[in-house]
Amino acid sequence: MIIGTAGHIDHGKTSLIGRLTGRDTDRLPEEKRRGISIELGYAYLSIDGLQNREAKRLGFIDVPGHEKFVHSMLSGATGIDYALLVIAADDGPMPQTREHLDILRLLGVQQGAVVVTKIDRVDAAIGDQTIAAIASMVAGQPAEHWPLFPVSSVSGEGIAELLEHLRIKASEFDYRSAGGMFRLAVDRAFTLQGLGTIVTGTAHSGVVRIGDALSLMPSGVTARVRSIHSQDQAAQEGRVGERLALNLAGISVESVRRGEWLVGSGLTNRASRFDAQLESSSHHDRTITQGLEVHLHHGSSDVMAKLYPLEQDRLESGSSGLVHLQLAAPISLCKADRFVIRDSQARLTLGGGSVLDIAPPARGRRSLGRLSTLQALRDLSPASALTQMILSAPMSLESLRHGWNLQEAELGTLVTQSGAVVAGGVAFHPSRWLDYRDRILEVIDQTHIREPEMPGLELNRLRRVAAPQLSQDAYSELIEALAAQALVVQRGVFVGRPSHKAELSVAEKNLWKSIAPLLNETPYNPPRVRDIANLVHIPETEIRANLRKVARVGEVTLVALDHFFLTPRVSEMAEIVLEIFQAQGTVRAADFRDRIGGGRKVAIQILEFFDRIGFTRRLRDEHLVRRSNPYAELTQEAQSA
Repeated sequence: MIIGTAGHIDHGKTSLIGRLTGRDTDRLPEEKRRGISIELGYAYLSIDGLQNREAKRLGFIDVPGHEKFVHSMLSGATGIDYALLVIAADDGPMPQTREHLDILRLLGVQQGAVVVTKIDRVDAAIGDQTIAAIASMVAGQPAEHWPLFPVSSVSGEGIAELLEHLRIKASEFDYRSAGGMFRLAVDRAFTLQGLGTIVTGTAHSGVVRIGDALSLMPSGVTARVRSIHSQDQAAQEGRVGERLALNLAGISVESVRRGEWLVGSGLTNRASRFDAQLESSSHHDRTITQGLEVHLHHGSSDVMAKLYPLEQDRLESGSSGLVHLQLAAPISLCKADRFVIRDSQARLTLGGGSVLDIAPPARGRRSLGRLSTLQALRDLSPASALTQMILSAPMSLESLRHGWNLQEAELGTLVTQSGAVVAGGVAFHPSRWLDYRDRILEVIDQTHIREPEMPGLELNRLRRVAAPQLSQDAYSELIEALAAQALVVQRGVFVGRPSHKAELSVAEKNLWKSIAPLLNETPYNPPRVRDIANLVHIPETEIRANLRKVARVGEVTLVALDHFFLTPRVSEMAEIVLEIFQAQGTVRAADFRDRIGGGRKVAIQILEFFDRIGFTRRLRDEHLVRRSNPYAELTQEAQSA
């Protein structure tokens, strides 16, 4: 359990931690000289008789109390489990007492205790006055229900009772699940001789183990974990809710900046804007207006941002609402992260809130649909919120995993609970998926009525007309699903209804019978229309018209201008392309030409045809087979072989 102090300067926070743990958390020479805390201090305490790993060793974070160092206090308070609000008996609540208490509330810290220090300096009457002032200050806040402990760090009075209380709270505490990818908010980085770079911070989610690869976000620098200290003890792993010191390999201390996050190597959650639920503090009279410039404190970072209320043009003090924030520099964010905002001069805490969406749309952020989605993210369960989100627009599973910090199993469970249809790595609302399906069938049916001689619509053209918003992968999965339900059938590169058959007249069939053998003589370089006309002594226009009708039936495919190939031979050439690609990782015209025979020009035209229909894509002078393509079954068979 991580316990953090809060309170005004010179109210005895550091002395209290020293009395509880036996450790002086002021480590800087300037702190010793001035007698005040400037940076965060850390101490640990082992408690006997407890079984939970987290409960057996308590971590303490001592924060500065001076108003100039509120940014350090914010860094330390983020991620604590339990607060000790320290108030000197001879001073009573002071400005930083109130601001620190407000910050704890804004960060979502619900549990804690009020510790009245320096009771050896006052008589009973003064002590009673202080306690009454405290009761007035915390009224209506979570701290109203916190226990109060009068103590003296000099004489030790009340310390035993406070320690026993912390022991009980540690044994009862509802520790956080180690779900999600590992995330640690970096608050210090330094070097130790013989070890190298050491990074410290509080783990906000997940588990890290020796040997794990981590990324520093948002910079993206990677490192490997050499060793771990958890709660100031050597360990094989570190978990959410623990203070960790990680010895990292492959990274210099100069590469690490306070405010960054160490995350699992599979997590990329960089954001330069986000939507959130914000609560404006009631301890000021400032109105939050459109474009207000603020300091955003998140984890251990402090970045300038512009704030835009979404539900109305302004947000009065003491009220709450949905907001959009645009950051001056990207930071590492996840849904449900807590943050605090202060004014542009960093003198006043304006409010705080919770992240809802780290990838908001660029437009329509105040539309009714968007506000409805944000309200769902704020108010509903994760599964119900996801259902509402994908009703507005499909969502990439990768974006969901990174934005919500989910492991693969957690992602699968969430998607299942939401009722989403998954295709091409994208989650669709069932009703939207049915809309795409119905639109595709409608376009095919209209084509059959308008062009009955055609076998259907060419695969890529159907996508452009009926479902241009779908990715190639999602579209291919939808076509496969429709084919599995016998709602469509694929004839070469055409898609049509199974019941629809394009037929040739008797005369057209007879002419086709005389042409087909000519195309099969040199299957990978058949004669063109002009050559066929010369061979059978029939005008080019008749040959061309006949082959176009045969193409509509699906028996030939137009690969280049006036160059028709037997459709089965096109499939064979696709298989040759796939074989070359699997052997070499790319397809060059010269290699393809050598396999099929003929000239380089024909090989290039065939590869350009495969590019057009979406089987391959061109990369400079090479061609790569697409994962999702018109010959997907062929590709799948090759992969499983």
